[in-house]
Formats: sequence, C-alpha cells, structure tokens
Amino acid sequence: MKISTKGRYSLLVMIDLTENQSDDFIPLRDIAKRQDISEKYLESIIKLLVKNKLLIGLRGKGGGYKLTKRPSDITVGEVLRIAEENIMIDEEDTESMYRTSEYRTIDMWSKLSKMINDYFDSISIADLIVEDPGNDFII
Repeated sequence: MKISTKGRYSLLVMIDLTENQSDDFIPLRDIAKRQDISEKYLESIIKLLVKNKLLIGLRGKGGGYKLTKRPSDITVGEVLRIAEENIMIDEEDTESMYRTSEYRTIDMWSKLSKMINDYFDSISIADLIVEDPGNDFII
C-alpha cells in the first residue's frame, strides 16, 4: 500500500479548510499558497472532493471552497478512499493467487486491509488539527 501525494494533499486541503474556516468561501489560491502546492494540482484534488460532497464550491468573486460537514464527521479513511480510490493492500493479480498456493495468504491480506481502513476511519479531520506540539499525527 502506498499513499500518493494526491492522498496526502487531499488531507492537507481538508485540514487547511478546517483551520481557516469562516462564513466565507476560501479561495483555492489561498489554500495553495499556505500549503505550498500548485494551484493546478490542487484543482484536480478539489474537484474530487467536491464531486464526492466533502466540499462545496462557489465560482466568481467571493468564491472558493467550504467543508460540507463538520471536521469531526469527516474521516481520514473517507478522504483517502476518494483520493486513492481505495486503501487496500495491492494484490497485483488475484486470479493467479487462486491458481497457485498463494491463495493461502488472501485472508491475511484482507484482514490487514480491514485493519488499515478501520484505523483511518477512526481518525477525523478534527483529530488532525494541531492544538499542541505533542500531537502524534504527521502528514
């Protein structure tokens, strides 16, 4: 399993919007500047988050993005599954596993994938907000 920059940046966008939320929409350029990420790259990430209803966007003057739910109701797992399409252990060729003795490990990999998903689902975006320097989460 590998979490790509798309997955990591998706989490950074959600954290940035949480830390800077107000009644106003937050412009993409502000997020890009604070996070030091290309606006062009962020556009593709934000499109996914809007399409999957984690963000709402407004075009034009005063436009930008807002969270659609409270940060405590959005999990890391939810964001990563949107960005990464899945966060399962990569099984290169499951058909070949059924044709060889490797089928014995399928249950083990499935259980590990469930543990990873459960772990990420237990962490909300609100949990990632750094309130003290001793926070154990690093993105």
